[in-house]
Amino acid sequence: MEQNHNMLRGISQDGGVVFYGVDSTEIVREMERLHKTSAVTTAALGRLLTAASMMGIMLKSTQDSITVQIRGGGPAGRLLAVSDGTGNVKGYVENPVVELPPRADGHLDVGAAVGRDGTLDVIRDLGLREPYIGQVPLVSGEIAEDITRYFAISEQVPTVCALGVLVNPDLSVQCAGGFIVQLLPGATDQEIDKLEQNIQALPSVTAMLADGKTVQDMLDMALEGFQPEILDSYHVTYRCDCSRERVEKTLRSLGRKEVERLRDEDPVAEVDCQFCGKIYRVDLDELLQNWPCDAQNEAGESE
Repeated sequence: MEQNHNMLRGISQDGGVVFYGVDSTEIVREMERLHKTSAVTTAALGRLLTAASMMGIMLKSTQDSITVQIRGGGPAGRLLAVSDGTGNVKGYVENPVVELPPRADGHLDVGAAVGRDGTLDVIRDLGLREPYIGQVPLVSGEIAEDITRYFAISEQVPTVCALGVLVNPDLSVQCAGGFIVQLLPGATDQEIDKLEQNIQALPSVTAMLADGKTVQDMLDMALEGFQPEILDSYHVTYRCDCSRERVEKTLRSLGRKEVERLRDEDPVAEVDCQFCGKIYRVDLDELLQNWPCDAQNEAGESE
């Protein structure tokens, strides 16, 4: 695994078990810098970003994207993570500052911040007319169990997901990461038992990373006895792909009538990106003057 690569995909020698692992420390640090999250929301959105990044690598094409959304009814509100097909992610949390007492075991109470009364939605945009949408009820709001449940129910793939974010007392991120292990069709009972033993014996993700373990070490420990091989390694980051063109396209999608109504209220629209906080100022008169002919009757006419 190359030095600056922080994600890898590996497989057992006989092809029965596949492993995805990532050290998402830099991703979560950048998210915390942009969103100024409190400790428990850093952990919650950090875990979701970590999972989404690995799920992005699972997509068949680098042109595809995946959105993972949680609405759990907790004080953090809606959490959203979007990954492209190369594992680069961006995320958003409705209420970035949530203060809650720690759980009895001293850990951040992510489940209480996220809430357990709601759903985990996975939207895969594969370039088709309609995206693929899978939805499962939340199990715990702790996120890893919810992702595990999603794979078991929506994709019928036996999966183990482990995610962790360690936040320092000064709210900086010490380390973050995760792994997803999946059984492919044809895995024997013996292999399943061995894998379960391995996973149960593993320390937490944050304990491994804080101890200086790498993603490759996680692979070797999770798939001990399976002669794992690395298939690919990647460098994944927090990356927002917002642009003026995209903002203008979004405004045009409201329909000409709605844009004229907005222009009458204020000729300059200020749009801020929920993923990176960048502010775009759009002159609505200019937008209307350059309105494409084929968009004249698009949205807003069929209401």
